[in-house]
Amino acid sequence: MSRVGKKPIEVPAGVTVTIADDNTVTVKGPKGELTQTFNQDIKIEQEGNVITLTRPSESKEHRTIHGTTRALLANMVTGVSEGFTRSLELIGVGYRAQLQGKKLVLNVGYSHPVEFTPEEGLEIEVPSNTKVIVKGINKERVGALSSNIRAVRPPEPYKGKGIRYEGEHVRRKEGKTGK
Repeated sequence: MSRVGKKPIEVPAGVTVTIADDNTVTVKGPKGELTQTFNQDIKIEQEGNVITLTRPSESKEHRTIHGTTRALLANMVTGVSEGFTRSLELIGVGYRAQLQGKKLVLNVGYSHPVEFTPEEGLEIEVPSNTKVIVKGINKERVGALSSNIRAVRPPEPYKGKGIRYEGEHVRRKEGKTGK
C-alpha cells in the first residue's frame, strides 16, 4: 500500500473542501480557491475535517495514482491556507533584479534586460536587488515560474555566478590550472 496515499489529509479551520461526483475537488480558503479533477478510480471521502483516499485494487496503475492524488490534494489544502513561496538569489557582479509595477526586470549580464510578468494568482517580491521571492497558492505554478526565472542564467560551475534557489548548493569545478 502506498505510504503517502494512506496518510489522511487534515483540513485546517477556515478551509472548505467540496467533492463533486466526477472527482472534481474545490478547495476554498483565506488565500483563494483551487479546483482540480482527479482520476475516477481513486475514491475521495471527507469525514469532518479529515480527507481519506482509497484505491479499488493493487494494480500498478492504481498504486501510482494513489500517492500522487493525495499529494496534489494536500498541496491544494496547504496552498489556500498558507500559500507557497520560492526564493531565488542572484550571484554575480552587476546582477540585479527590480520590480517595475508587477513586472520583474532582471539584469544578468546580457545586452538587454529580461522581463517576467507573473500570471494571475502569482506574486513576485524583490526585498533586495539580489533576491527574488515568488509567492502563490498553486505549488506547481510557483515552481514553474521560479524555474523559468532561474533558467535565464543558471549557476555555472566555475565561479558560481547565476540565478539559484536559496540554499541550493552549486558543485564547483577547478579551472584550467587544476591538474
